[in-house]
Amino acid sequence: MKISRRDFLRLSALGLGSALITACGMDEALLTPDPTAQPTHTHLPPTQVPPLATATSPSEVLHSMGFDAFEGKVNTYQDEQYLYVESDGMPNPPLMIGIKSWQQQVPLPQFYTGNNAWRILLNPVIADNPVAVKTNLYRGAIALAANGVPIFNALNNRGDDAYLAGELDEYGGHSGRADDYHYHVAPLHLQDIVGVNSPIAFALDGFPIYGATEPDGSPMMTLDEFNGHFDANGLYHYHGTNTYPYINGGMRGIVTVQNDQIEPQPRTQPIRPHLQPLKGAIITDFQELGNESYSLEYQIDGKKAYVNYCVSGNTYTFEFLDLAGNRTIETYNRKG
Repeated sequence: MKISRRDFLRLSALGLGSALITACGMDEALLTPDPTAQPTHTHLPPTQVPPLATATSPSEVLHSMGFDAFEGKVNTYQDEQYLYVESDGMPNPPLMIGIKSWQQQVPLPQFYTGNNAWRILLNPVIADNPVAVKTNLYRGAIALAANGVPIFNALNNRGDDAYLAGELDEYGGHSGRADDYHYHVAPLHLQDIVGVNSPIAFALDGFPIYGATEPDGSPMMTLDEFNGHFDANGLYHYHGTNTYPYINGGMRGIVTVQNDQIEPQPRTQPIRPHLQPLKGAIITDFQELGNESYSLEYQIDGKKAYVNYCVSGNTYTFEFLDLAGNRTIETYNRKG
């Protein structure tokens, strides 16, 4: 990989050692000015099934809205029952910045593809006994954002409001124990990208989640306990809000729940042991450096430290630069 002198100087300033630069495929000898250099993204391979563009039913057309705004990062297709959504679960930067309660996990690209893709019901059905997230669904996702990032219960696995606990970044997300980035509140910022008439997300029961206005741009109508309501045509949808439950407050539609999570849904595959909270740490910067290389900056009492890491095939290389300037390299290989 050829990197610009500007980028190399920045890598050096971040403390990236030669071992990590080599592991990430960055050649120090190939330093040439390149002011137009942009981060690269891994594009998903096309799936050999009918594309969503062939959809003709109202439900299929509705589901194509929102996800279309992230073509290239999100791939969609469907059968008679589900809309399948493939992604790597990585939103565009910035992310992670502002987290005040950090468990030392970082965002890694995930493999939400093929048999491990997200499934959204094309024809959701209202449940006789809805499932409330206040006392259920503490495991796994309850919705999927239009950018392919999963959305978890607003309450963490301890039952605490993740936003109020300082666990989330400026956009309502963080990385879980599998280094899997996900939201815990509504990604309302996506409304500026998808437009007011498109959903910012879909609950896993199949009902759409809109932003702070109705799909026609009018003020939000009164919401029920699940953060949703029926429209004038008798169709149900949810809304994202700035107050609890922030996102869908439960499953108004029929879902299958096993071991306190909705099934089916994709599985994450941790590549390293999960870590413990780092007392006093505040994440102050996160950069995508290109070639699936990243740098996270955090501070404790005003002193900076870094986690620099990259993905090369099935190999994950981490460089930890602590507050005292000590450097540690760890390498992990993904199984399967």
